[in-house]
Amino acid sequence: MLLLALSGPAAGDDRRDHDLARQALAAGQILPLRTVLERIRQDYPGEALEVELDERSGRWVYKVKMLRPDGGVSKLLLDARDASLLGVGGHGRGGRHGGRD
Repeated sequence: MLLLALSGPAAGDDRRDHDLARQALAAGQILPLRTVLERIRQDYPGEALEVELDERSGRWVYKVKMLRPDGGVSKLLLDARDASLLGVGGHGRGGRHGGRD
């Protein structure tokens, strides 16, 4: 199951958040979620459990929680514009984060 949550300045206003995300996608400011997930699975195999799209100081970021094949969880912070990795965390078996230590 994949949950996409949008948050931002008006976290309680889901419709506004959804509209902002659609506008950002249409304007080319963010990549489609499918593209982002395809790119990160190369280095972080597994299943996306939860995805949030956030705007931070004018920059869109995806926060992705991945269930790794070893049963652990990786938490990835990605630039929504190009899917570049901004940060990684997680927990679980062996202390590994997907394909990286």
